[in-house]
Amino acid sequence: MIKTTGTIYLKRGREASVKRFHPWVFSGAIQTLEGNPEEGDWVEVKDSQKETLGFGHYQKGTITVRLLSFSKNIPDKKIYIDKIVNAFNQRVFSKVINEHTNSYRLVHGEGDGLPALIVDVYNGVAVMQAHSIGMHNDRQVIAEAIKETLFDAVHSIYYKSQNTLGIKSENEYLVGMGVVPHVITEHSNKFYVDWEDGQKTGFFLDQRENRKLLGQMTKGVSVLNTFCYTGGFSVYALNAGATLVHSVDASEKAIDLTRKNIELNGFDAQQHECFAADTFDFLKDKKNQYDLIILDPPAFAKHKEARHQAMKGYQRLNAEAMRVIKPNGIIFTFSCSQVVDKQLFYNTVVSSAIQAGREIKVLQHLGQPADHPVSIYHPEGEYLKGLMLYVL
Repeated sequence: MIKTTGTIYLKRGREASVKRFHPWVFSGAIQTLEGNPEEGDWVEVKDSQKETLGFGHYQKGTITVRLLSFSKNIPDKKIYIDKIVNAFNQRVFSKVINEHTNSYRLVHGEGDGLPALIVDVYNGVAVMQAHSIGMHNDRQVIAEAIKETLFDAVHSIYYKSQNTLGIKSENEYLVGMGVVPHVITEHSNKFYVDWEDGQKTGFFLDQRENRKLLGQMTKGVSVLNTFCYTGGFSVYALNAGATLVHSVDASEKAIDLTRKNIELNGFDAQQHECFAADTFDFLKDKKNQYDLIILDPPAFAKHKEARHQAMKGYQRLNAEAMRVIKPNGIIFTFSCSQVVDKQLFYNTVVSSAIQAGREIKVLQHLGQPADHPVSIYHPEGEYLKGLMLYVL
């Protein structure tokens, strides 16, 4: 059994969301705390009638408990194996893992019943990232559960939470040892991944199906990929037969990674050119040069206080792309800011269209793939929003 060090009692009437399987217990819902739990400890959660609602990790802050179990029984360490088995089976059944794709998200936090835990698998290497002290404390148990669940499919497990916890934490291999850069395949496209020095866990797997969709539309067209990072959309466009692809990112390091991925897939500078430049500056004098533009910026708003300013940024970015794209062009535009919901993003893109003065149609709403599932009880997990636009 897992050892609990405290019991949290909720105020009367504040148990409804937990009974609907929402995994967060907010500080304002708590009546009393019994015991003296440390940050990251397991605690029991009860309603005002002292009925057990579940068990989870305790932390100080607005979200005081992240629930991993909604059972009345104290869980044991097998809870991680059971949840990872369920997550892996869902990836298999939804065809995320196949002969053309060997990299995927194995655990997507609340979407897989493991709040604050991310695990990405890159062709035999699992990269684990904790966003709570509780998951950090349980990292060895989780690593053992991954190894037991995936057997020989994972030979190394790298723990990368140095910048996600607010405490001192070393990045380290918990199992085996990986060699970077490491080649993965995604819908038969090849990419280098460096989980040790790259952003997040090393690669943005959440855009996989959107990259595939873009590839279906790029044969014979000119493409601009802004905020390109490692050139994911650029590689898909080139492999699909784009006549010209330009990749733009403010980071020289990202541009270097893009060049390496372009070369890995057998293309050269005649078909592809990279620019280490600010996207807003780059777009200013590019009218009627591109048939298709990708707008995939980093999160402009990481908390609610920054949301208003972020929306101005999204509005300006989309309006500028709408102004410069060729007639009958297509824009793929995204927001990965969790505090920006779908309706707010849509409304912002509408205001961009009005500002640009072009006739624009929405062809498709875009989102995150099946290995980034959203629990129906935790809609906050739907962070990636996108639109495919047709510009007359």
